[in-house]
Amino acid sequence: MELRHLITFKTIVDVGGFKKASDQLDYAQSSVTAHIKELEGELEKPLFDRMGRKTILTQAGRDFYPYALEIINLYAKSKAVVSEGEEPSGPLTIGASESLMVHWLPELLMEFTEKYPKVELILKSLQYENITSQLKSGDIDIAILVELPDWQISELHINQVSEESLCLIKGKNKSEKQERMLVTEYKCSWRPIIEDYIKKTDISISRIELPSLEAIKKSVICGLGVSMLPYFVVKDELHNGQLEEINSISQLGVYSAVHKDKWLSKNMKAFLHLLNS
Repeated sequence: MELRHLITFKTIVDVGGFKKASDQLDYAQSSVTAHIKELEGELEKPLFDRMGRKTILTQAGRDFYPYALEIINLYAKSKAVVSEGEEPSGPLTIGASESLMVHWLPELLMEFTEKYPKVELILKSLQYENITSQLKSGDIDIAILVELPDWQISELHINQVSEESLCLIKGKNKSEKQERMLVTEYKCSWRPIIEDYIKKTDISISRIELPSLEAIKKSVICGLGVSMLPYFVVKDELHNGQLEEINSISQLGVYSAVHKDKWLSKNMKAFLHLLNS
């Protein structure tokens, strides 16, 4: 069973098809097909059903997938152990939520790159509905995100890095009437707090859903409505007088997460140490 066949199999599953996998791996599509045929021949089971343009895992494919991941990850771990020197070096992939990537991480990343210039940092957006899979597959090494207090997932090692407050804000010198709430999309961790607040409010509140935190901030500054955002997202605008805090609504946490089966490389240990210092 060749490692390249397993990597091809994993890539097809991850990207959703043979053609996309060939593009990502820079193989001819015939090579991708050959890899899977050899793997299926060795396992004596079909791994995919080809239904028109759709490529769907068979039951054998679903059963085999976690073992393929384990072998790939074990290879990566063994290679890293042998090649790893005294100083952290090589790639490190961080998955982060939008709010942290824009407003919280830049200074930390600057400090990290100054301390460990040989580490090649890669930042990716988190898929909130798929964080565990992102960590397990190795798509990201460490996840950093904003979540509700006491957030836990059984498959992950989770550590709370800091506490943050969720602020109800309005534009400077704008009306405090709260008939219109500017909200994030539903996958945002603090959206349930907003919905609970609206339910408990006596006045009728309409919602405008916006695609980014920056769009929400600009709209609040213009007086389009009020919103709830973490303090670290709005602190500059509060200090320079563009926004006003009506109330501190709830507590949130900034968390780091690593899959429990993940071997901690020197890169990861160095980043987590800085994150928690």
